[in-house]
Amino acid sequence: MQCSHFEAGRCRSCSWLERSYDDQLAAKEGQVRGLLAAWPDLAWEAPVGSAEEGFRNKAKMVVGGTVEQPTLGILDPRGGGVDLRDCPLHSPGLQAALPVLADFVARAAIVPYDVPGRRGELKHLLVTEAPDGRLMVRFVLRSQEPVARIRKHLPWLIEALPPLAVASVNLQPEHKAVLEGEREIVLTDESSLTMRVNEIDLHLRPQSFFQTNTDVAAALYRQVRDWVDEAEPASLWDLYCGVGGFALHCARPGRRITGVETSAEAVASAERTRDGLGLDAGLVRFVAGDATAYALDSAPPDVPGLVVVNPPRRGIGSDLAAWLDGSGVDRVAYSSCNAQSLARDLAAMPSLRPVRGRVLDMFPQTAHYEVAVLLERH
Repeated sequence: MQCSHFEAGRCRSCSWLERSYDDQLAAKEGQVRGLLAAWPDLAWEAPVGSAEEGFRNKAKMVVGGTVEQPTLGILDPRGGGVDLRDCPLHSPGLQAALPVLADFVARAAIVPYDVPGRRGELKHLLVTEAPDGRLMVRFVLRSQEPVARIRKHLPWLIEALPPLAVASVNLQPEHKAVLEGEREIVLTDESSLTMRVNEIDLHLRPQSFFQTNTDVAAALYRQVRDWVDEAEPASLWDLYCGVGGFALHCARPGRRITGVETSAEAVASAERTRDGLGLDAGLVRFVAGDATAYALDSAPPDVPGLVVVNPPRRGIGSDLAAWLDGSGVDRVAYSSCNAQSLARDLAAMPSLRPVRGRVLDMFPQTAHYEVAVLLERH
């Protein structure tokens, strides 16, 4: 992949850009194998590669510059805006949308937030593209002051950017390195974006998490689904379930499934997808809550045959690992974006042996990746 911003030193986020892609993929698999070398019987399946560019379905753009000439990208060490609207990692749809959104910022006179000066309004633009090309655009603001102008000029944006399906404002009033705040104001009739993955229409609401690489996310869902189908559990938990991707891929007639996720917005998204698929809400249910607390509060008769976990980078932690180890759960499918915390969690579950694994390259040009591991009780 060629990137003028990397070559000019304006952006070095793609730290592995100068390595061939084959070398990147081999290095990632080698790192995972090394971190999990304590389990020599773990059988590795061929890694899942990705497109080298144009794979990102989400643009997280810091807004800088001036209201007349906003920049969409990152900040330099002094807090000035670096414009990356043509970043080659983004899908073609995102690359086409970002200049229009920059024009909208100027038209609606939304003052970019000045980090060093702690003044201004627009902190981030968060843009997500669905597989069908439709877009969700979120304006992260310091206050509601620009909302009326955004509403006034929204018809222009809808006309200038036909793929726009969902637009919202997120309020993040604090001066700290936090991407978004708790309050969301939806500005369009539609409040969710449909992400079609493996013939399932997952609904993504503004504050719901979804993987940034749709094709590799689809492969990850298929991999875990296949492991679950081989095991044929009567019941399954999907902890840290997000919008329900694993749970809904694993739904089968008669199988009891519970998804647990802290984000109420993500739970609402999962329930909408479930209902759209015609699944029985009595068999497939989603709970807004903490995954560890949910497990620890469960009575032994309620323990499922298989648990899927997809935690953030910190991993599942010692409490949930200890619970899984002593729970009697037959199998665990662990999806991790940090093999170091994965190795630590596996060591804390000696009764569950990792037997199969696969690296999935969710983040080309960087050292990051996803790894899925199947554990069985022994």
